[in-house]
Amino acid sequence: MAPMAGMTDTAFRRLVKRQGGCGLVVTEMVSSEGLVRGIDRPLEFAEYTEEERPVSIQIFGGDPVKMADAAQIVQGMGADIVDINMGCPVPKIAKHNAGCSLMREPAYAASIINAMAKAVGIPVTVKMRAGWNEHDINAPLLARMAQDAGAAAVAVHGRTAAQSYSGESDWSLIARVAAGVSIPVFGSGDCVEPDQVVARLRESNVAGVLIGRGALRNPWIFRQASDAERGLAPQAVPLEARGQFLFDYMDLLLHERLDEAAGFRHMAPGQTNGPPPEARGRERWVINKIRALGSWYTKGLDGGAQLRVAINSAKSIPELRETIAGFFLLTESSNK
Repeated sequence: MAPMAGMTDTAFRRLVKRQGGCGLVVTEMVSSEGLVRGIDRPLEFAEYTEEERPVSIQIFGGDPVKMADAAQIVQGMGADIVDINMGCPVPKIAKHNAGCSLMREPAYAASIINAMAKAVGIPVTVKMRAGWNEHDINAPLLARMAQDAGAAAVAVHGRTAAQSYSGESDWSLIARVAAGVSIPVFGSGDCVEPDQVVARLRESNVAGVLIGRGALRNPWIFRQASDAERGLAPQAVPLEARGQFLFDYMDLLLHERLDEAAGFRHMAPGQTNGPPPEARGRERWVINKIRALGSWYTKGLDGGAQLRVAINSAKSIPELRETIAGFFLLTESSNK
């Protein structure tokens, strides 16, 4: 599952894993500066639970020393992989010589990869885009440089930074990247149906597919794609199960950091289990999280637009529960 800022939190990742078929999950991107300085929010973004393994913590930044230091913190947290974000096109990230802007300086990007690979014993991977814009498509070159610098794998989203999420992901380019290196290459972009995932695996010579928006619409896509790849008919998801997923997500958020056993969360060395989200207004926080997921989760559903409006209009947790239960035909006992 691809990293998506504000979306792929530990609760969502756990629920996706429970549906089956998902191998690796990647955290929301984490600031290397924040990790090194011990700032609360970046530390929270990096947290994960044992249920999520194998798990990759993705970090972003533009300083080789701080990125290496952050990689060591990630290793100290027990993560399976540390991933470098070289694909984020958001200006507030790119303007700090991080994210996709690193693709404009391949040699400098390689120096960051090399510094991190030398600093840790866990695999260092890189997520990149096709290039900065249509005139500067250099993913094949950067992938080779990443490999030479010590990267264990690369993931390529087949759009440029300038495209953001418009247009289409260029899977022919992703296939070229995969053909040009000996390390595993993962492809990303426009895989929102199980058959699309299987087709990309078979046609593009990739080792795997990163699924982002498709997972927000359908957390069962991994299991369905896995079944399809093995020649089995993907199982349809009953409407009630889709509603129960939202209830389960809501309940995990409502109980976040409450009555958790020691060691439940893997955290940075020296980090303590910080204040629960009610310090920021727990009910409002949970409602906003459900609204954010709902903007994707309701796409393609009959009456999905009306459900989005109702979710966005809900002013309390009970009202939100009633809205979800009514749409997905859930009984009160389903939430007990």
